[in-house]
Amino acid sequence: MTSQTSEDQTEVEETYTADESGIAYSSESAPSADTPARPATIAPAAATGRRKEAVARVRIVPGTGEWTVNGRALDSYFPNKLHQQVVNEPFAALQLEGRFDVIARIHGGGITGQAGALRLGVARCLNAIDEETNRPTLKKAGLLTRDARVIERKKAGLKKARKAPQYSKR
Repeated sequence: MTSQTSEDQTEVEETYTADESGIAYSSESAPSADTPARPATIAPAAATGRRKEAVARVRIVPGTGEWTVNGRALDSYFPNKLHQQVVNEPFAALQLEGRFDVIARIHGGGITGQAGALRLGVARCLNAIDEETNRPTLKKAGLLTRDARVIERKKAGLKKARKAPQYSKR
């Protein structure tokens, strides 16, 4: 075995310069000057969203950001701020708040299920408007995935889906 001298091993010192946001390295390439930024397409669309037992039929039209759910305003139908935030997620992900009016008819299920159904319906509408631009962002945020979890059916001989009657030894 021969020992290597320090002359054979040369150290390469890499220097990174941080930009104004403090990031020294980014795997994303900077947008080139020859490709203009495409403006967001503004067009009407309709879609259906489902969650648990809730079904939401959603239409979005270009407007001022007004929500109408079963003929009522959004804050009237969903007084909980968390539900309002959930249904607004697709617009927030695409930075399109206030660009569309939403008209929705929801039935079935509970409040949380209806909010989830409305979120999926809005995301599908935005996907239908401009699939090439909007789909990657919506998909990455998980907004186009249908949550398939539903209540398990009751089984014979049991009280609920899995709850058995109390066992008595004697």
